[in-house]
Amino acid sequence: MTSSPTCNRRSPDAQVVARMTAASPLPQLPDIRAAAARIAPHVLRTPVLTGRGHLDELVGAQLFFKCENFQRVGAFKFRGAMNAVLSLTGAELKNGVATHSSGNHAAAIALAAQLMGISAIVVMPSGSSAVKVEAVRGYGAEVRFCANNQAARAAALEQVVRDSGATFIHPYDDWRVICGQGTAALELHEEIPGLNLLLVPVGGGGLLSGSAITTKALAPATRMVAAEPAGADDAFLSLQSGRIVPSIDPKTIADGLRTALGVRNFRVIQEHVDAIVTVSEAAIVEAMRLLWSRLKIVVEPSAAVPFAALLEHKVDVSGARVGIILSGGNVDLDALPWR
Repeated sequence: MTSSPTCNRRSPDAQVVARMTAASPLPQLPDIRAAAARIAPHVLRTPVLTGRGHLDELVGAQLFFKCENFQRVGAFKFRGAMNAVLSLTGAELKNGVATHSSGNHAAAIALAAQLMGISAIVVMPSGSSAVKVEAVRGYGAEVRFCANNQAARAAALEQVVRDSGATFIHPYDDWRVICGQGTAALELHEEIPGLNLLLVPVGGGGLLSGSAITTKALAPATRMVAAEPAGADDAFLSLQSGRIVPSIDPKTIADGLRTALGVRNFRVIQEHVDAIVTVSEAAIVEAMRLLWSRLKIVVEPSAAVPFAALLEHKVDVSGARVGIILSGGNVDLDALPWR
């Protein structure tokens, strides 16, 4: 896979990225850098906050929080969505784009399409948050509802693509999306070199796989660890068993981490991720509270999961320099879990 630092949506490297399959070689650091250059005019370079004494002392480590809750659409998902849309050819863009998502990826695709002046259709489960549905519509996308299960999502999306001719962009099992997500870790390593550990949440695996590719190429001595809720531990079980374990009836407040792993994502995880740990619901809520009270920032439950792993001592970080990617901040303030 070749790369060049360009944002031209019809560039040769974009066409190569678009043709990548699950069986192709894994993307490399130049591909992440190319994605970073491509999306630079559109994404925000989010700040890195420190543990500010109390949080560092609480876990016995020096903490660096990459705040993707400040990203456009309120989540890292915009990076991957923008890279995927910019990587499409003119023919692929002709009839717009389509995806399925109940939250952040839906909004990210909607905004990316709006910026490119193309149409977007998003399949969302009927039980999706009204706030998230309105956000997607606010960016100009058409919303099509389906039953709240993976089979219904797939069937509805297939019908949309058949009827509209739109190009499907998967929420996470897509090399273009994965490369885009990896740019958050790229920025973190550039700003804070010498990390001993990088912690990220894992749901479908887009952020984890992109971060792992970046980290193992740029800072091979840095341990790459993911965290997920104990009530949605399919990624943990998958890494342990060496095969993708389906996510069946996950029960967690971290709604963004209820998704099963993608095929491409799992390939990267097996090769580049050192460990996956699980955390309790109580720890997730406490992590949200502490980040609010000490850092004065709002994060969604999924974003709090990596910090929760430190609160429960699931990872040995004594004296270490630890990077944590806070994946998003889209939470309903009228339904905070400690109210």
